Amino acid sequence: MTTDTEEPTLTVDELAARAGVTVRTVRFYSSKGLLPPPVIGPRRVGHYSQEHLARLALIEELQRQGMTLAAIERHLQQLPADLSARDLALHRAVVASWAPDAAEDVTREELERRAGRRLGEEDLERLVAMNIIERAEGTSDSMDGSDSPASPDSLASPDSFRVDPALLALGVQLLDVPLAHESILAARGVLLEHSRAAARELSALLREAVGEHESVAAVKSLSAHMQPLVVQALLTTFQRSLKAELREWLKES
Repeated sequence: MTTDTEEPTLTVDELAARAGVTVRTVRFYSSKGLLPPPVIGPRRVGHYSQEHLARLALIEELQRQGMTLAAIERHLQQLPADLSARDLALHRAVVASWAPDAAEDVTREELERRAGRRLGEEDLERLVAMNIIERAEGTSDSMDGSDSPASPDSLASPDSFRVDPALLALGVQLLDVPLAHESILAARGVLLEHSRAAARELSALLREAVGEHESVAAVKSLSAHMQPLVVQALLTTFQRSLKAELREWLKES
């Protein structure tokens, strides 16, 4: 079933499966007002959207960060009401960047169940290239920032994967974007190269600002204060720069 805008919808069972939680958890969050109510269809069956899925993933991530339900409610109330599923997924990715690795080991069957579709070998390669999944026994390609891609042959061996559950929905949506596998790998390489260069230069600035004789505690304190500011600056600068580049490109075409 789809909505009036032809957006695929999910039953509560499908929503829970895609998010990797129980139906009871979904209903609990709904009862607390953290999830908006579903659209009620024929036979009084509730239908949930991709925004519900992305919001549920964000709630789970905030809980993993140690936030109380009351704090999560306040956090969600501060977000714009019209955020899309992709906006919410990006917001969750920023939140998750401060947390320990939350990846899970799943079978291919479970991966496809959470993705809500069958995943061919090309789909798996693209998800690996986007750093959404990796082989559970993986060697060359990993979610820790390694830029050595897994070979197609390595993807064809026993079907077990490590996956970031909350980013999976965003990655599956990107599977339908008309970009070649090589372009995704090239884009990932560009991001890794420039982010590492920025990290090295910022680290040098921090070392200069702190000085050689400062204590470890002082360095950690400065880093803790700087990181949120740096992440916000990087995201804002990147978004504005990308929009400016797109405007120039469309102007020339």
